[in-house]
Amino acid sequence: MDKEKLPKIALGAWAWGNDGTFGNGLPEDELKAVFDAAKANGLNLWDTAYAYGMGTSEKILAGFLRGLSSDSYIVSDKFTPQCVADKDSPSAMADMLAMQESFFSGRHFDIYWIHNTTDAPKWTEALASYYEGKADVPMLGVSNHDLEEIKEAKAILEKHGLKLSAVQNHYSLLCRSSEDSGILDFCKENGITFFSYMVLEQGALTGKYDTAHPMPAGSARAEAYNPILPSIEKLNAVIGKIAKTHGVDTAQIPVAWAIAKETLPIIGVTRTKHVEDAVKAMNIVLLEDEIKEIEDTASALNLNTIRFWEKEMR
Repeated sequence: MDKEKLPKIALGAWAWGNDGTFGNGLPEDELKAVFDAAKANGLNLWDTAYAYGMGTSEKILAGFLRGLSSDSYIVSDKFTPQCVADKDSPSAMADMLAMQESFFSGRHFDIYWIHNTTDAPKWTEALASYYEGKADVPMLGVSNHDLEEIKEAKAILEKHGLKLSAVQNHYSLLCRSSEDSGILDFCKENGITFFSYMVLEQGALTGKYDTAHPMPAGSARAEAYNPILPSIEKLNAVIGKIAKTHGVDTAQIPVAWAIAKETLPIIGVTRTKHVEDAVKAMNIVLLEDEIKEIEDTASALNLNTIRFWEKEMR
C-alpha cells in the first residue's frame, strides 16, 4: 500500500459492530446509505476490526464492498490479541488473518494493525514472520502503543525486512499525549503515518451534545462523557465560534484540526451527515491563531478522556 494513495480521512466502522459502546444497534439499510454517500464523495478508506462486534463490523462492511473493484477501496483491519481462540497456537496469526480475509472474499488487507499492547512483542513477531518474504505486504501498524513500544515494534519488523508504516492512537483536542510524548514527531521523522482515532471524542466535540441534551443513557460513551459535558460545552463554544467564521458546523473543526496537525483522522460514520461533515472538513484551512485558541481552551479544561482500554502515552 502506497501511503501517497491514502486520502486525508479514514471512515471508521467501529459503531457498526453494535457492541454497546455507542448505544442501540444500527440497521444495515441505514449503514448502506452511509456507505453509498461515502462512495459518492470519493471517501474509500475504511477502518474496522474483528473486535467490533466479533466480526459484525467486518461482515457488514464486506457486504457493501462485494462486487466493487478491489482497486476502488482501501481496507484497514486489526489483529486483536484478546480475540484469539488459542493464544499458544503457532498458527494463531495466520488463522486470524485467514478468518478476517474470508469475510472479504479472500481479498488481502491494505493496512493491518496490532490492535493493542497485550503481548505485543509476541504478536508483532508473529505478524513479521507471517509477512516476511511475501510479495503482497500491507501497511503494517500498531495501535494504542506508547513511544518505546512503537520503537520496539519498528525494530521487530525491520529485523524481518519489513517497515512500520502506521501508528493509530487516540488523539484529539482533549487527548494529546501522543503529541506531548513525542510520538507524532517520531512518526514524521520516520515516514510513519499517524492515524488519529476518537478525534471527535465519540461525538462529544460535535456540538450535538450538551448538559441540556446529553448522550443517550445506556451507552458506554454516555457514561464517559455526560459527567464532563459542562466543561466540554466551554470548548464547543470556542470551536463553534471558529466554525461560524469558516461557514461550517462545529463537528468539522476538530477534524480539520487533526488534519492540520499532519495526522490522518478516522471519523466514525453512522449517518450520511457524518460523511458530509468529513468531506467539508478536508477543505478547511485553520489559521495558526485559531489552532492556538482551541488548543489553549482545551488544555485549560484539564480533562482526562482516556478510556478504560487505553493509557496515557509517554
